[in-house]
Amino acid sequence: MLHLLYILAFTILAVIAVANLIRNLIMFSFDRERPYPARSSQMGNQGDFGYFASKRQFAPHPELLDNAGNLIKEPLLVMRSINVDDAREHLDALYEASPGHKSENSEEA
Repeated sequence: MLHLLYILAFTILAVIAVANLIRNLIMFSFDRERPYPARSSQMGNQGDFGYFASKRQFAPHPELLDNAGNLIKEPLLVMRSINVDDAREHLDALYEASPGHKSENSEEA
């Protein structure tokens, strides 16, 4: 009998938890669609730092600006794949061009 009471209690708790989860997901989706008014902060007019920040940027990060102060629109990091031999050649060329590098011929003499 006690086993049935435990099963019933945990079933009720599970139903409440799932219902609460579904309700929170629905309310969260409605909150995302609702526009929030811009509020004035103590830091002046630097933007909304809340959970749903406005899409306009008042002061972008300095790394996102070029020398003229314009916003950079291209990606900041572009990676291309190269094979191992090309990478080895690039590393060898960098090593040989370094100021502390001594050629093999001068070491043998």
